[in-house]
Amino acid sequence: MQPNTEKDDIRQNAPFGNGVGLAGQTPANGGRLIVLTAPLTESIDHAGFFIQMALASIPQWLEGVLNKKYPKWREVERNDDGSARYMPAGLRVLEKSILREHSVDEVVACFPDDLDKFIGPKTRIVAVSTHNPLGVTFAAGVYTSIYGSSKEPLNSIYTRMMFDKINSSPYRKNFQVIVGGSGAWQIRQTHAFEELGIDCVAEGRSESTDTLALFRKAIAGETLPREVNLAHPTSRDAILFPDKRTTFGVVEMTTGCGRRCQFCVPDLNPQIDMPKARIMDGIRANVRQGNKLISLATEDMFIWGQVHTDTPFFFPNRESLVDLYSEIVNTPGVEHHLLSHCTMAPFVVDPILIRQLSDKLLPKSPIHLPRLSTHPQKKALVPLIGLETGSVRMARQIMPSKAIPFSIDDWPSIVLEGLRIANQNNWFPMMTLMIGNPGETDQDVQDTLDLIYEMDRRDLFAFLVPSIFTPLHDTRMGHQTGVTQTRQLSSLQWQLMMKCWKHNLRPGQYSWWGPIAWRSGALFMWLYRLRRLNGPNFTWPLMTFAGLAPEEILQKLGKIHAGKPLATKTRRELIASLRPNYWKYLRADNGDLPEGWRNDGGVVPVPGSKHVPSSPGLRVVS
Repeated sequence: MQPNTEKDDIRQNAPFGNGVGLAGQTPANGGRLIVLTAPLTESIDHAGFFIQMALASIPQWLEGVLNKKYPKWREVERNDDGSARYMPAGLRVLEKSILREHSVDEVVACFPDDLDKFIGPKTRIVAVSTHNPLGVTFAAGVYTSIYGSSKEPLNSIYTRMMFDKINSSPYRKNFQVIVGGSGAWQIRQTHAFEELGIDCVAEGRSESTDTLALFRKAIAGETLPREVNLAHPTSRDAILFPDKRTTFGVVEMTTGCGRRCQFCVPDLNPQIDMPKARIMDGIRANVRQGNKLISLATEDMFIWGQVHTDTPFFFPNRESLVDLYSEIVNTPGVEHHLLSHCTMAPFVVDPILIRQLSDKLLPKSPIHLPRLSTHPQKKALVPLIGLETGSVRMARQIMPSKAIPFSIDDWPSIVLEGLRIANQNNWFPMMTLMIGNPGETDQDVQDTLDLIYEMDRRDLFAFLVPSIFTPLHDTRMGHQTGVTQTRQLSSLQWQLMMKCWKHNLRPGQYSWWGPIAWRSGALFMWLYRLRRLNGPNFTWPLMTFAGLAPEEILQKLGKIHAGKPLATKTRRELIASLRPNYWKYLRADNGDLPEGWRNDGGVVPVPGSKHVPSSPGLRVVS
């Protein structure tokens, strides 16, 4: 079952439903005991990294746009035996976990189109990994409801097709369907068990011994519980690393975050950073099996190397991070590297770290932003960062530790200073915002609008991704209610959403035809569909987005909010605001040190001195 990476016969997949498996035919050797799969839309690792974001957000009637842009997006690669050449990282971890008790001849990971080839009379479990099976995450619901009459994104459509295929198997009575992954909670929250033919939802980490116990019960034919919670590992040694290729070359870097945002599920997990040696093993396994792209999975890349040390995790370990990423991008066979999640405060804490990472990572970035980047090849780094709100009042309520080591009261200053440092180094983050939070007022929305207008005023850029508040299960805000439909959005909230998207279009509107195309297209869509779907509050914000009505005139008429200039702190002022007990962790080479700053050894740096003390607690992690 292990793939021959040098001589594999890579076959291309036809559109969903026309694969090599033939319904009704008995698979060879009676099928596999355990069959693992995931939706096609969550398994592909080609046609551009951002296609998965599109598949999780746009409605079915816009699928033709994707088909035109990526005509081969459904094509996938298989091994000689028909198993999947790549699968989402979470499913690969499950596969590794199961193989602790089962042989490779009993377990297979395959694409949905090939289920008929492996599900047979011997099959006792079909386990499905999901990320966004029903489209009820932050971005999915808002964009499908804006642009379509259905709230189901394409990813949900393909997920349902996969479950239909599983449940139509002639051997369905013999096996049980177990669903896991980061999107499994959606099944529980929407009570979709019977509708999708799911026997059990397992939430948590598959390394848990509870996973093996659950699979033993299913193989024995025992009735499974409707819901199971699997324990999260509490040490780095308990984390499993797949030795097979993962979608987008994902290798786990950290778990948890430590900033304790009220709306976040991953932050409920223990803070663990993985050993460098095991990360590199996972990367080399991907490269051996043909993956040229690597991405480290993390909630905040900047905590790696500083977890459970004498230095607080929010002062990054520069040496260890630069060492890790240098080895990754210099690994033979790695042609591209993509950043995952991070936070904004470390940009302000250690600008030299950002510069050094840029030197290492930019040459291997597959992302080009010709109108923004100063890199010779116009390459850019686009990590995912949570902005969430520009309102200090709302930030105090939902994410009071987001800014540490700085005060959340300085959140707008941290965002603007961090973005300035990021842009100078060709980092152009993708930043998420939440609209319609519980208790959100008009002033909160205006404060966020002011922050975005200030970004434009200072010529700063990030891709802004606004979405409607979604109460995620088990979080501190899991039982709170905010805006639930786009028609409930106020005119201010609509202005915020459209302002974000107008800001995003800046890099693409330098051509003479760009503004004309957007104006005519937006007007047509408003007349044809959007005015009925989204209500009257949508009208003026859409006009400003399309450029059909100048913002200045609409501001004077009182139709939209006029962004107020913000008086914010400089980096020097932010550093000066730190608590004195944090001063010893500052790096002298970054400058802007507080007056009277002393390092841990009691040395007072003098301007022009050759002595540059290092921060205590820093170490290179191996």
